[in-house]
Amino acid sequence: MGALYKHRWKILIGVLFMGVVGSAVGLFLSFGPPDLMAKTETPLFCASCHTMESNYEAWFRIGAHRTVKCVDCHLPHENRGVYYLWKSIDGLWDVAVYYSGRVPERIDISQRQQGVVQSNCIRCHEARVAKIDQERQCWTCHRWLQHNLGAVRMTR
Repeated sequence: MGALYKHRWKILIGVLFMGVVGSAVGLFLSFGPPDLMAKTETPLFCASCHTMESNYEAWFRIGAHRTVKCVDCHLPHENRGVYYLWKSIDGLWDVAVYYSGRVPERIDISQRQQGVVQSNCIRCHEARVAKIDQERQCWTCHRWLQHNLGAVRMTR
């Protein structure tokens, strides 16, 4: 009877240990290594993909928004959950496209991304655009946005 009790105790300790280790690994993978999330939000990280180099150069040299990070315009900011969800989805998509070797020469912004960029323009310039038609896409008038000079084209 005592041996069976010791065996169950070892199993319980093993299960608890595996649970703690599994939780720690899960948290690490969810939130990434220290500073990974911050690093992936920098314009230099975005420019590390060769197809984005010209966009980065145009943003860095010409853009009035050169103090604004790529994620400030290209990710939704309604709440943190939506932000991190789309950061993950867009990031995984970009990695898959890049490593599959199917990166197009010209990158077109999707309909969903157009909505994100538009809402972020309005969010940042709320006071300036309060009295104008906010349904009209900002880049129809502001044609020479930062990296429109590069390989990215805003489609209509």
